Amino acid sequence: MDKLILTSALMVIGVTQAAWADNQASFNDKAQVVSSTPIYQQINEPRRECWTETVSSPSANNVDHNYGGAILGGLVGGLLGNTVGGGNGRTAAAAVGAVTGAMVGDKIGNNQGGYGYNQPRQVEHCTNHDNYRQIVTGYNVVYRYQGRTLNAVMPQDPGKYVDVSVNVGLANRQQDERYDKSASYY
Repeated sequence: MDKLILTSALMVIGVTQAAWADNQASFNDKAQVVSSTPIYQQINEPRRECWTETVSSPSANNVDHNYGGAILGGLVGGLLGNTVGGGNGRTAAAAVGAVTGAMVGDKIGNNQGGYGYNQPRQVEHCTNHDNYRQIVTGYNVVYRYQGRTLNAVMPQDPGKYVDVSVNVGLANRQQDERYDKSASYY
């Protein structure tokens, strides 16, 4: 009977040791946070700024000038001026009519070409401005657990304590062999 009890006890110890080696125990615990430093990333969110300005059309120096309107206007103005008055007054009226007709003909002739001479127009101008800012992408956390100092990157600041997951198992195979040898002596 004693031999049966001793054999049963040895079998229970052996099964327990094998189960302990295969199924490591794990649990959650808390570790004290030593420091928590934000990790920054610089991002650019450019913005576009636009405004409208009123500008004049290109000056007469920058546009191909059409003289046909001035010539035709001068002739028409001279003929109309010649019909007014008499003697020297007629000559003066013809001269004034020719000058006035030339000016009016020049304006009409150069505006009809689509140049928009001296016509104001709206022009939109735009510029892009960089808009850099820094955002927090995580925290470099240093914590102390069971006398060891460890660190981890976390998405948010953990506060004074951090949750840790602990897995418990046998440290090496020598401990397994020691228990096996001691069990064989019983």
